[in-house]
Amino acid sequence: MIKYRRPKRRRDSTIALINVVFLMLIFFLLTGTLAPPLDPDLELVNTADLEGREPPDALILHADGTLSYRGTPTDPETHMRGLGAEEAVRIVPDRNAPGPRLIEVTGALRRLGASSVFVVTEKALE
Repeated sequence: MIKYRRPKRRRDSTIALINVVFLMLIFFLLTGTLAPPLDPDLELVNTADLEGREPPDALILHADGTLSYRGTPTDPETHMRGLGAEEAVRIVPDRNAPGPRLIEVTGALRRLGASSVFVVTEKALE
């Protein structure tokens, strides 16, 4: 009489794979919720495609609201008198400069004949 031996079943290796995937899922769920989300209605400005240049001759708007050009105090009228007609003007505002003052200066420069006014900033949130 010949005994028939059942072949040994090989252990399925997908259990280990499922465990690893499950642990990764839990890890990403936990780490993804640590940072508070931004306001859902907020749309950030994208400056990645803008041309970047050093501002060689730029007006500096200081934190106290005063303007200077090449280290000399100035105002929009005096600055535009020294420039040719229809020239672009660059303004580098201090981080703590008042926003209404920046808007006031850019509006004055446009009224006085600047073809365009560029506000030079630092790229952030990259």
